[in-house]
Amino acid sequence: MGQIRTLQAADGHHFAAWETERSAHPYALVVLQEIFGVNHHIRKVCDRFAQAGFHVIAPALFDRVERDVELDYTTDGVQKGLALRAQIPLAKTLQDIQAAAKALNARKVGVIGYCWGGTLAWEAATHTDDFAAAVSWYGGGIAAHCNETPRCPVQLHFGEQDTSIPHTDVAAIRAAHPELELYVYDGAEHGFGCEERASYNAQAFLQAQERSIAFLKSTLNP
Repeated sequence: MGQIRTLQAADGHHFAAWETERSAHPYALVVLQEIFGVNHHIRKVCDRFAQAGFHVIAPALFDRVERDVELDYTTDGVQKGLALRAQIPLAKTLQDIQAAAKALNARKVGVIGYCWGGTLAWEAATHTDDFAAAVSWYGGGIAAHCNETPRCPVQLHFGEQDTSIPHTDVAAIRAAHPELELYVYDGAEHGFGCEERASYNAQAFLQAQERSIAFLKSTLNP
């Protein structure tokens, strides 16, 4: 159902992206990867949104330093992903995200991200004007930049037992932006939306997915 296509960022960088669509796709969405690359899980995420009526593109954000990256959910995978991420300036990553948004060729485009991608969804919402809606799942870097102002509606999802995102971080985000939709899922850990991780929480995933789709469709309504 999906295919790889090549996109070009504003600085001339060419990179791969996973595109998924069906015959009827009234909504446009950029999906932002975890630190594990555009792997099997992210492609499955894209497929789910395509089934829900979205034309989806997931840019391969690691292509600036290494191509065809698909990491496992292991300690080694985490360490390699963190190392790759550290080599890419945020400004360059945002250029890739903006190129993905433009490639969808839609009047309104949404963005959703997971883990690192969740933080990037926030950065895209606060640093660009390319998106009409942004959703973040367990974005660990948002609290450090919570004083920034989103340029579009934003919805945030966190796990109550996420040891990598302290409760104080979530509280800081709430205090800075009481107007935002922000959900915390009881008993959910980091990565609760990924079936390939031990932290997968089916109940939290289903609730967050339902809320994300409803939010995106309401704000992206053609």
